[in-house]
Amino acid sequence: MKCDDKTSKTSALTRNFTGPCRSGRRSVLSAGTALFSAASLNFSGLGNSSALLAASNSLNQLSGTESKNRLRSDVNGFGRAKRCIMLFMWGGPSQLDTLDPKPDAPVEVRGEFRPIVTATPGIMLSEHFRRLAALTEHVAIVRSLNHDDPAHLSSAHTALTGHLPPVNKSDAEPPGRNDSPHLGAVVAQFRDVEPGLPSAVTLPWKTFHPAAPGGESPGQTGGWLGRASDPMLITGDPSLPGWTVPALKLLDGLDTQRLQNRRVLLQSIDLQQRLLTESSISRELSARQQQAFRLLGSSDVRQAFDLSRESSETRERYGKNIHGQCVLLGRRLLESGVPFVNVNWHNDGKNFWDTHGNNFARLRNDLIPPADQALSALLTDLLDRGMLEDTLVVWVGEFGRRPQISVQNAGREHHPFCYSGLLAGGGIRGGMVYGRSDAIAMHPEDNPVSPHDLAATMLHSLGIPATATLNDATGRPHWLYSGNPITGLF
Repeated sequence: MKCDDKTSKTSALTRNFTGPCRSGRRSVLSAGTALFSAASLNFSGLGNSSALLAASNSLNQLSGTESKNRLRSDVNGFGRAKRCIMLFMWGGPSQLDTLDPKPDAPVEVRGEFRPIVTATPGIMLSEHFRRLAALTEHVAIVRSLNHDDPAHLSSAHTALTGHLPPVNKSDAEPPGRNDSPHLGAVVAQFRDVEPGLPSAVTLPWKTFHPAAPGGESPGQTGGWLGRASDPMLITGDPSLPGWTVPALKLLDGLDTQRLQNRRVLLQSIDLQQRLLTESSISRELSARQQQAFRLLGSSDVRQAFDLSRESSETRERYGKNIHGQCVLLGRRLLESGVPFVNVNWHNDGKNFWDTHGNNFARLRNDLIPPADQALSALLTDLLDRGMLEDTLVVWVGEFGRRPQISVQNAGREHHPFCYSGLLAGGGIRGGMVYGRSDAIAMHPEDNPVSPHDLAATMLHSLGIPATATLNDATGRPHWLYSGNPITGLF
């Protein structure tokens, strides 16, 4: 839903919530982000940001069910999370072979794996999630996720933003500035961070599918919020010896004083250029340059990205592989004050969790073990550090897999109509299953949950009201919720 009335202004100092279709509006003000090396990294949300929110304080502005659905910021779990880490299992994990095993289903459905009991009576997992099985009292499993989009790219947009993409059910549509903003970009508008720290981080890449004509998934940028709101992108493999964030490495012979001298010179040049021309793009670039210098000039910020400061035992516990070390880096960033971290399943050269063929060998050997190890290490680490209570952890893909196994290649095809995800921390009740699938995990049987609802649950936990809006570059406000928080999880 969008509203067109944006004629009057409200006080940025009071950050009042005003009705979504009332005259009280002003454009979103967000601090720029740094872009130090366009070829390798895209920085977003670096530095403080502020957003003027719009929300309803009058039931007369909304009617019936809509008012009940949107004005729910006072219900269970609201604002319990200070930060969030989203582990996005790109490709679409099989629900039957991970979080929703069906041991009584026909063999052509249940597959090769057997269920195992967990620390929570009545909850079973795939036999290869052995570490997670010991931690189920801290997690909530949702077994009734569903939508109707079988395409990777467009369904990834929905999963990562909580909104349908401009072109739905399409693997041909590339990213664009009309995309909805990534959840991290949205959260960044409501959080202040220490100077130099990013407000949202994506690693180790932007999801891309080689078989999709559109290539890169939409929904991974600031979208209609603008380039200044793009999450910071950290690329590469942190498990490799000597890996560092490229933008944090000063050029040979360049110390912090020389960096400052260059900054002053650049400011002088920029001022002269702005006297000749002024545009939104030039303003965005200027803000990014300032943030890039703050990032490079802060030893504290550089330490947040420095995995060498972790003990070898900790690094081994997460797994000395790209996924495990990305999750560990994510934990370091959260602990340092970054509000939102998105860890995408990496480019493994084998189509990720998209197991059209050789499903069971891929899951057994390549996918589940590092995913189980990293997720379990993260949960344990957050518990030990006293952070799980106010850190929301989300583990999910863009869809699930078809229950019937493809006989010719032992694979499972796309299946958005029923799949599973996991949440923990941030006020989420552990030791529970929400929703139920049918006998073969083909469709939900009760409490169906859309990806819009899951995104709304994340925003709700992070304290962003259901009545909040943000303005695009033209000043037009957009709702941030397109689903309802799953309050039964809290």
